[in-house]
Amino acid sequence: MPPKPTRSNDLQSLTDIDKLVHEPARLMILAYLYVVESADFIFLIRQTDLTWGNLSAHISKLEAAGYVEVTKEFVGKKPHTMLSLTAEGRAAFRTYRQNMKRVLDDLPD
Repeated sequence: MPPKPTRSNDLQSLTDIDKLVHEPARLMILAYLYVVESADFIFLIRQTDLTWGNLSAHISKLEAAGYVEVTKEFVGKKPHTMLSLTAEGRAAFRTYRQNMKRVLDDLPD
């Protein structure tokens, strides 16, 4: 029988997980924004399959945390929303990835 993971080793990193990032929809948004310089709202709707309102609510939370920068402009007469990760958002995503890797790598097979 494999040894049980203890809070002091294998699973300790879970306490360091950023719960704002860990939520699946927000994690997906951050992952898409991490690999591009910026993306528009329509691109994220198509990629994430979230509804307009759901994506907007998650973006608002990420913006309030300082993880995402939202730029609103008009293209012709149509509103256009561009999104990009802030330096803090990039750091939060990197830290999240490192913590999750540590947790998963430390688990016994």
